[in-house]
Amino acid sequence: MLFSSANLPYWIFLITGVLLFLFMIVLGGGESELDADADLDVETDSDVSFGDFLGWAGIGKAPLLLLLATDLSLWGLLGWMLNVGLGGILRNKQIPFISVMILLISLIISLFLGRLIAEPISKIFAEFSEDASSDRLIGCIGTVSSVYIPRENLSKIGQIDVLDAKGNFLTINAVLPDWATIAPQRGEKVIVIELKQQIYLVIAKETVDEERWLDSSNRKN
Repeated sequence: MLFSSANLPYWIFLITGVLLFLFMIVLGGGESELDADADLDVETDSDVSFGDFLGWAGIGKAPLLLLLATDLSLWGLLGWMLNVGLGGILRNKQIPFISVMILLISLIISLFLGRLIAEPISKIFAEFSEDASSDRLIGCIGTVSSVYIPRENLSKIGQIDVLDAKGNFLTINAVLPDWATIAPQRGEKVIVIELKQQIYLVIAKETVDEERWLDSSNRKN
């Protein structure tokens, strides 16, 4: 039963999840172009339920590639364990209904646990790619690597790629300040303006938000 064909999908899920983890480690924790180009903002009443589901699954609260790696690894592991356990009870009889239920139950549990696990792991990955206690990136220009950069009051994070003064390539967590009016999308330029609780505040470059920030900085000086 361990290497039965019934367990093949779960082996595929598990191996894919592990490979994605290795891929993230090689990239230094940054998100890749595998991220889905989906806007997670909830703008209409009909989107509320879907938006709630995305939040429950952890999308927008941790890097999407990391979340996918965690969910697939858990799905493969839990599905395999349930399949082997029930296979022993049923004496390895293949019952389609039971197989489908195992698939769905293991998926739901994996999505829930994946969110809880991916959030702290994302912070660990971030520590590999940045010095979270440093403000050396303030004023640096970066490029949005996540789908978009959310505001800081939405309990979501985005990511940007940036070069520090020494030419080191870093991938850092980023959000917009509450007063920002423009949400930068993937590939657009941003300016790092502040480090707040290990997350950098950024604004869209060459916009009214940049002008407002420069005016505020000049008044303080």
